Amino acid sequence: MTVFMHTLYVVATPIGNLEDISLRALRILKEVKLIAAEDTRKTSRLLNHYGITTPMTSYYEHNKLTKLNNILNYLGQGDVALVSEAGMPGISDPGYELIAEAIERDFKVVPIPGASAVTTALAVSGLPTDRFTFLGFLPNKSAGRRRLLESIKADKGTLLVLEAPHRLQDSLNDILSILGDRRLAVCRELTKLHEEIFRGTVNQAIAHFTTPKGEFTLVIEGNKEEHPAQSPEEVEKMLMGLRRSGMSAKQAIPVVADKTDLSKRELYRIWLKQIRAY
Repeated sequence: MTVFMHTLYVVATPIGNLEDISLRALRILKEVKLIAAEDTRKTSRLLNHYGITTPMTSYYEHNKLTKLNNILNYLGQGDVALVSEAGMPGISDPGYELIAEAIERDFKVVPIPGASAVTTALAVSGLPTDRFTFLGFLPNKSAGRRRLLESIKADKGTLLVLEAPHRLQDSLNDILSILGDRRLAVCRELTKLHEEIFRGTVNQAIAHFTTPKGEFTLVIEGNKEEHPAQSPEEVEKMLMGLRRSGMSAKQAIPVVADKTDLSKRELYRIWLKQIRAY
């Protein structure tokens, strides 16, 4: 006997301009039995704009665990659409727990793609797009920000960061201190009336955004420092020296990665090879 399972639709909504939504997304929002929304007031504006009358329930950061079972119970009776305040649910927005639990309970989970501040900012930044790391929102406190930035300092791929206006200056100063005066694009209020895309260096951005307002996405150039070529013997010698000094693989590999062009995965392979040899 086949048991019919309802579907959780993960629906991308506009990040600003209400026209930036797909026809498929509009159809799904009309057809589902319930919309679980991070911000019901903002989602109401979208639904009213398109004449959609589907019932809504709130699902946001501070109630996402208490509402989880209620939404899953409703999913047992009909299809549900999950939407965030803007963009794709689960990407620096609530959604992960609901999606994971729906999958665990064998409900069908279907993505309805659309606008994303991350890929939108990256595409217009003028920086390399072939490899990038999305860091989400940086930690609130400087010590946490600086630790995170130190951990990705050697990454050669483009970096993407979300930031609130009241933390922008502090974050830019920490980025300058840890990563240096790299090129970056600061994208403000993407697709909205006061959209701004600033391209320059970190220092120039600090001088430009003296009274920041709106929502920010930062696209930061990766590490462009060139490391001198190291022979396999030299790399093995470095790793062996650090291992004998008492360092763990977790401590030693980033040190050597920062001095060579080898990936951490390759360095870990060499590390394991050395351990097996002794």
